Amino acid sequence: MTNNIFPDANDEIIYFSRSDVTQELGTFSKHAFELEGKTWPSVEHYFQAMKFEGEEHGEKIRQAAHPKLARKLGRQRFKRMRKDWKQVKTTVMTRGLYIKCKTYPDIAEKLLNTEGKKLVENSQYDYFWGCGRDRRGSNMYGQVLMQVRDKLREETQT
Repeated sequence: MTNNIFPDANDEIIYFSRSDVTQELGTFSKHAFELEGKTWPSVEHYFQAMKFEGEEHGEKIRQAAHPKLARKLGRQRFKRMRKDWKQVKTTVMTRGLYIKCKTYPDIAEKLLNTEGKKLVENSQYDYFWGCGRDRRGSNMYGQVLMQVRDKLREETQT
């Protein structure tokens, strides 16, 4: 036992940042995929665009030059968000990540190679998608990745 705020290092947990463009399992990695009749430059572009009703703002997000800009545009609250966003956002994220993995078998393989490990989005400020500063957050992004991993594993076994 330790007196630290954070748990001891654990080889069974993989910490990562979804906003790091070099991390293939993150939403910022520039791996384009097709979904809903459009090509999305990254999962972040897709996720942020799906927040809004209508096509105009979503299209602006889809065409953003960088995932960071897509996120910024997606956080503009003067645009009308979908009424059901809180209910569907996890599903939207899951769908984007799954299609990315199906489009890029090497990324699917990388995810499958994390078998037996807990995946944790190491965000200090995000207590929904990440683990938060005190690592007590929901870690929904890590949970979504593990669900996609389970689905991919099922598909390879059948």
